[in-house]
Amino acid sequence: MLEEQMQAFAMLGAEWVLYLLVLLSIVCVGIAVERVVYSVLNTSPGATLEPLMTRFVADGDAQALASGLDKVKGIDARVLKAGAEAGARGGADSAEEALAGAMVIERTRLSRGLIVIGSTGANAPFIGLFGTVLGIMRAFADLSMETDEAAASVMAGISEALVATAVGLLVAIPAVVLFNTFTRRNKEQIARTESLGHTLLSVLRRRPSEVTEPGVVRSA
Repeated sequence: MLEEQMQAFAMLGAEWVLYLLVLLSIVCVGIAVERVVYSVLNTSPGATLEPLMTRFVADGDAQALASGLDKVKGIDARVLKAGAEAGARGGADSAEEALAGAMVIERTRLSRGLIVIGSTGANAPFIGLFGTVLGIMRAFADLSMETDEAAASVMAGISEALVATAVGLLVAIPAVVLFNTFTRRNKEQIARTESLGHTLLSVLRRRPSEVTEPGVVRSA
């Protein structure tokens, strides 16, 4: 019973596998476009962020930094704002915890959808190979019929089977490139944000005598 069901499934051939691979490629392209748009909209402008950080390093006023970051968009601004607000209320230890929590949220947002692209890149060749196996099984089944059209049918089936493997590779290679590209960009973004977070903590951990009033820093 099971063998008959498997044979009936094999008789479907590789055509449905091709449709599946095309669908996966469309999904990957859609996710890639969404990730690019997200990256563009969530990159903090350095021309706005740099003066705020320079002023904060000079005067150590975390509340002023948090207020200034209200007008800045992007991942860096959101994480720094969370740290600055916590630092203004509870000091460096509180800011460190807030920065860590904000980074977890931003990492999750940055990696959204990448598992689909990565899984497609890793498994599309095997899906194509599966289609090839089904196509060859169907071709041999046609050959066993021993009709005048059997030879032509076998050649057509094998050709369809090989196309499935080719399409699997065609889908997998761009998916792997996209996955690696987005992963590298995410690592760079996280490293940049963590660097700014360490700068924030270093200022908050100054000895009280180092900052007397906003805008005035004692010399050593």
